[in-house]
Amino acid sequence: MPMELYEDAPGDVRNATALAAASQFAYYPEDRGIADFQSELGMTAKLISVNNTQAYVAENDNHVLVAFRGSEGPTSLDGLKDWFITNAMNLLIQPNGPLATEFLAAGVGARWHAGFISAITDIWEPLYAAVEEKQKAKERCFWITGHSLGGALALLASWLFLRKTMPPQQIVNFGGPMVGNVVVSEAFNREFGGKIFRYVNSPDPVPLLPMMSVTSNEFIHCDKLMILGDEAQAANLFAYLKDSAGDAASAVLTGSLGEQLWEKVIKGRIVAHLLNDYRALLK
Repeated sequence: MPMELYEDAPGDVRNATALAAASQFAYYPEDRGIADFQSELGMTAKLISVNNTQAYVAENDNHVLVAFRGSEGPTSLDGLKDWFITNAMNLLIQPNGPLATEFLAAGVGARWHAGFISAITDIWEPLYAAVEEKQKAKERCFWITGHSLGGALALLASWLFLRKTMPPQQIVNFGGPMVGNVVVSEAFNREFGGKIFRYVNSPDPVPLLPMMSVTSNEFIHCDKLMILGDEAQAANLFAYLKDSAGDAASAVLTGSLGEQLWEKVIKGRIVAHLLNDYRALLK
């Protein structure tokens, strides 16, 4: 029997379970993704892919769902360095380009993650057209989800749909990094109060990114955090990485990140970022 979504139950684990499955399917090639959306969620799905940004738009009689594909997780020291370098270089910006007006509407001083802005800009036009077509045919409860990078894109897409007077009913992401500064966070909390649910597996280091920056860190999450696992473990990891951020960033950027940081702090936690771990904890 397909998993169901419950629009009148915000924060319900049944919704998180179904949306984690959708986030998993978003990683799959088109044939498998479409088949799994149908068999596991009872939804007809369409793949939209532009450059390296990918999302599925799925529907049934009661719901429309957008699920963004995330990034591949690092499994080696080189992979970790790539992630940290990318995040260090993608600093907070005042957006420009075709969607600048929409993102600047978050408020004076709003600054967004440059890389995430670029990725959502790539896919926005065909994504919006697909969702608009489905909602015009029959207006239904609208959900947005994603894992890792996909979780960040889910937030940015939610903001853009809001600006198009098509706000999602709920935004649920898993292991997502931060997308902007405090002005951006406050705008999300103001406009989507009670509709955002950020699931974090407590040992997962990715929700603490971007923080290993060459500048002072101004990134911050929006509400609402839904911890899976031990909250104390999450707090300890955050404190360690925050204290180590300056040295680690310098080491990464000079190519001298030590095995000690990798072996003692990060390596054993990378598996906690995988969706399989999230889905197991939700059960």
